[in-house]
Amino acid sequence: MDLMAEKEPILSSFLYASILAHDCLEQALAFVLANRLQNPTLLATQLMDIFSNVMMHDRDIQRSIRLDVQAFIDRDPSCLSYSSALLYLKGYHSLQSYRVAHALWKQGRNVLALALQSRISEVFGVDIHPAAKIGDGILLDHGTGVVIGETAVVGNRVSLMHGVTLGGTGKETGDRHPKVGDLALLGACVTVLGNIKIGEGAMIAAGSLVLKHVPPHSMVAGTPAQVIGSIDEQDPSLTMNHDATKEFFKHLAVSFRDGRSK
Repeated sequence: MDLMAEKEPILSSFLYASILAHDCLEQALAFVLANRLQNPTLLATQLMDIFSNVMMHDRDIQRSIRLDVQAFIDRDPSCLSYSSALLYLKGYHSLQSYRVAHALWKQGRNVLALALQSRISEVFGVDIHPAAKIGDGILLDHGTGVVIGETAVVGNRVSLMHGVTLGGTGKETGDRHPKVGDLALLGACVTVLGNIKIGEGAMIAAGSLVLKHVPPHSMVAGTPAQVIGSIDEQDPSLTMNHDATKEFFKHLAVSFRDGRSK
């Protein structure tokens, strides 16, 4: 970090205040998030106290923030260092901010949790209800446009690309949002609606609309989505191999072209 400051002197104050001035990851992350989410009536110093207090006393969050940053390093080729995730990646920022809001929700501090949700949505373009349950080792790639509803559950080591929606199907209350199994990969702009299960290790192609259960280790695509094959690998969310669906879309394009020519 000192070398980075020497290389870019204009950032030296920013790097010192964000990382070098703190004794641990929790304190540095609390500072970064507080300064990203502050507004004229919710001050950075107030947010710093909230984030720091939650992170320093919650071992589950301490584990999650480390497993999440490792997920960004392992699965996002544009994330070149731990510090870049901590400082710049809004997918990581929004996920860790959600984790604090979720902890507050579990403590019964619902009003504050919802206030944080609102700021997270405004600043990062990511809307995650604080009651949603999200596992560890999550990649929220880019983050833009991700929506996760109140009763949604996301397992461990899941990868979500930008524009993913885990939503309900109407005005009903109760358990109404999707349940995503471990190691699943949801491509860009995937929409999953209703209290349905996305099986462990499943892969959903970009742009798909999923309205029914997805079996474990299966590949689905389309609007509405249909099973188009099985996954040879056990962990598509870790390999991030989106090419597996290209043959389906190639066949679909040919069928569409042939249909129009008749």
